[in-house]
Amino acid sequence: MDDSISQQFGQDGYWVARGLCPADRVAAMRAAAEAALARRRPPFELESEVGYPGAPSIDAPGSDTIRRLLDALALDPLFFDWACDPQLVGRVRKLLDAGSIRVVRAHHNCVMTKLPEFSSATGWHQDLRYWAFERPELITAWTALGFEAEGNGGMRVIPGSHRAGLEPERFDAQRFFRTDLPANRDWLERAVQVDLEPGDVLFFHAGLLHAAGANRTDRRKLSVVFSYRATDNPPRPGSRSAARPDLDPDRPADFEE
Repeated sequence: MDDSISQQFGQDGYWVARGLCPADRVAAMRAAAEAALARRRPPFELESEVGYPGAPSIDAPGSDTIRRLLDALALDPLFFDWACDPQLVGRVRKLLDAGSIRVVRAHHNCVMTKLPEFSSATGWHQDLRYWAFERPELITAWTALGFEAEGNGGMRVIPGSHRAGLEPERFDAQRFFRTDLPANRDWLERAVQVDLEPGDVLFFHAGLLHAAGANRTDRRKLSVVFSYRATDNPPRPGSRSAARPDLDPDRPADFEE
């Protein structure tokens, strides 16, 4: 990975590594995710629990629809191995400009899924709204286990928004970027759709504004998602981000479930 990619990432806040995950590995992870969904392997998060637009209410048809399979590192060795894979980790190190990194266990660390009938939309937000680290410098690696586009709830991003220093009043009470605010219009008009093919990996900064619609196709969308930090950027003590010890991808044998 050459320096121009790091420079582009610093400018835009995201970058796609096309075909980074081999097809056989994609197929194996997708099969493992489908099997876990079929047996409703806990822990998981339901669409009705997040309450995003389009999600079923707690007592409506589809209320038991799974949105995320949580703790992917412990879900199957396939996901653990991918999170620690040198091809993935090496790119994260380069983008973070850090020699030593950690896989964050308290955030993401999941298989994202959107079912056709009961999926919901996610408004514009920055992942940093949930997280508490010494520095707001984390990177997420989003690996597509199938095709992702606007029609099935693929990711939209606003390039450069991670550098904007957006004021709190631009967000609503749930810290979603307000689409009804005239001051936000200029940013919203810069949004781009990021289409992905199986095996593509979308790397994005935790401060990047991103959103996604509902799945309007007849096939489930699946992605495996891990976030990373530099070792010298620890979570703040007592925060949700510090709830679990993070994984050193260079010492996978030390992992404790």
